[in-house]
Parts: sequence; C-alpha cells; structure tokens
Amino acid sequence: MNQTIKKYALFNASCLALIVTSMTFAVRAKLEGVLETDFQLSSTEIGLAFAPAFWGFTLAMIIGGPLVDYFGIKKIVWMAFFSHLIGIVLTIFSTEFYSFFLGTMFIGIGNGMVEAACNPLVASLFPENKTKMLNRFHVWFPGGIVIGSLIGYFMMDMLSLPWQALVAVLFIPLVLYGVLFMGKDLPKTERVAMGVSNKQMWKAVVSPLFLLMGFCMLLTASTELGTNQRIESLLSETGVSGILILAFVNGIMAIGRGFAGPVVKKLDTTGMLLFSAVFSCLGLIWLSNASGVIVFAAAFVFAIGITYFWPTMLSFVAERIPESGALGLSLMGGLGMFSVSIVLPVMGSFMDADSGASTLSYVAILPAILTVIFFFLFMKFKGNKIQRGVEVEKSVS
Repeated sequence: MNQTIKKYALFNASCLALIVTSMTFAVRAKLEGVLETDFQLSSTEIGLAFAPAFWGFTLAMIIGGPLVDYFGIKKIVWMAFFSHLIGIVLTIFSTEFYSFFLGTMFIGIGNGMVEAACNPLVASLFPENKTKMLNRFHVWFPGGIVIGSLIGYFMMDMLSLPWQALVAVLFIPLVLYGVLFMGKDLPKTERVAMGVSNKQMWKAVVSPLFLLMGFCMLLTASTELGTNQRIESLLSETGVSGILILAFVNGIMAIGRGFAGPVVKKLDTTGMLLFSAVFSCLGLIWLSNASGVIVFAAAFVFAIGITYFWPTMLSFVAERIPESGALGLSLMGGLGMFSVSIVLPVMGSFMDADSGASTLSYVAILPAILTVIFFFLFMKFKGNKIQRGVEVEKSVS
C-alpha cells in the first residue's frame, strides 16, 4: 500500500471516530425532553447533567495532549475507544441524574481523547495543508450531528422507539472506527518529528498569542456548541422543531467545511475567523427575534458564521504556533469544551428565569467581542507568510 493510500486510510478512520463524538451531541440534544419528563429535571439540572460531556472532554484533552507525544497517537485512540464503549453502556442503563451524569462523563472523556489523538494525527499527515484538511476532518463533527439528529427524529418522533435504542445506535460507528484503526501503524506527532524540545513547547503555550487564542476559544466554542446543545429548549417557543434546526445548521456547516480549501486561499485563517464572528453574531440576534419558517433563514446565517470556528482556531495554532505541538491543540480544544461546561448551566438558569429568545440575545455578546479581537488579528497578520510544518509522510508505515 503506497504512502498516499495509507494517509487517507488513517484520515478516514479519524473521521469515523469524530462521527461518534458528534453523534453523542445530537443524541444528548434529543434526550433533553426525556430528562425533563422521565427524570424530572429542571433546565438548570439538565445543563449540569450535560456538563461532564464538556469538562470530561477538557480533562481528556489536557491529559491526552502531552501523552500523545510521549506514548504515541495509537494508544490515545484506544483510550478513546474504550471510554466511548463504557460511556454508551452506562448511558443506556441510566435511570436518574447521577447514572446519566456518569455515562456522559465517560463519553466526554472518549470525545476528548479522539480530538487529542486525531487533530495532531491530521496535522502530521498533511503538514502543507493543515487548515484545509483539519476543516475536512471537522466536516464530520457537524456531519455526525446531522446523522444523529435525523436518526433521533426518525426513531423517537416518527417510530416512537425508546430513547435507549437511539443511544445504542452509537455502537455502529464505534465498532467501525475500532476496526479501521486496528493493526495500523500511526505516524509520530509533528512536534516529535520536528525535534521541538519540551521547553520550546511549554514556552509556545504560554506566549501572548497562544493565551489570546485560548481566550478566544472560550468564546467561539460557547457560541457554537453551547447554542447547538440547548437548541431544543432555546427554540421551543418558535413553532419549529429544534432537532430539525440542529440538523439544518450542521448540514450547512458540513458543506462549508468540505469546501474550506478555496475559502482558505481567499481569506486566510484570520480572515475566516473574522468572517465567522460577524455572521454568528448576526445569526444569533436574528434567531432571538425569529419565529416560524423565518427561523430557518436566521439559522442559515448563524450556521455560516460558526462553520469555520473550531477547525480554524486549531489551524491558526498549528500554523502560527507549531512549536506548541499536540499539547497546544489539546489545550485549545480543552478550553473550548471547558467553556461549554460552564455556559450550559448558565444558559439553563437564564431560560428558567426568562426565555430561549432572550438567552440567544445574551449569547450574541460573545461573537461581538470576538469580532473586535479578530479584526485586530486580521490586520496584524494580513499578508504574513505562515510557518509550515515538516513533511512527515515517511513516518507513516
């Protein structure tokens, strides 16, 4: 098997692992009503029950990030697999807040390990096309949410199947990515291949630019994932199915990320981030005032905005601060998920006190702040050449 085929085989296995991660988000969104009726939880308690998916993700990425360099990508992939397996089983057999909480925590850890392993894997496989290929990899985050949302709508709304059956569907992509990674040799991380020392790595992750991007990641992730995770309750008064809007938004995101290459060439990473902040802010403001079919138009604007947030934030760090290595990518992802674990209960308290519409208007403040920051970054880096990683194709064996 030649090197190109091996690279894309590993890339496809990574995409399937990300599908499991993203489908868990859609499944949780669909289970929000179950937690409210069957488990008798308030909106705030539901936010707390969902939170370990995000801080578990954060914990896994912060721990898994450095371990990727030391133990290799392969071991972290298998840690992801078994964490997912345990979490899915625990969720299926959960009957109240604490058992659901525990299952969600293991799923969150599995999700974090997938990102900790697969982001540096993709960056290592395609050092000359990081932004393009990380966006293509992250097609399957919204793509998996679309798949999970439509399956959830079909199984629970149309066929009235028990929610446990919906959770059990996660076993399908789980087994597939386990089989595809089995027996494969994976490359070294880019930092190891570059010969960057631990001292250089730690210096990179405490640099002013990295710290600024870390702060921005808190806001971009809350804007995207916080809104998507609570979409059912946020849009409950609009007369439109929240789960269908979730599928619609993530369908737009998947298409946008699939065609990221031409966008990268035209806007560069800082231009993409500025574009994303402006449109996500406008979309949230419109969603806070929309009802009926107009919700789809507002959701379209919001989707265009959040499409490039997550992968382009990672790409910026991989390209502009490559010495940060797998740790840098993991810290960015971990900060993003940690922020969502905080914002979900906060959003729940706003909804308990007022409405989904008013909560959306508060969330719009986050991309408004990002618009200002990304404008200055765009002006600073406009025309600057990006540092490229080293070619590591030879390490794929």
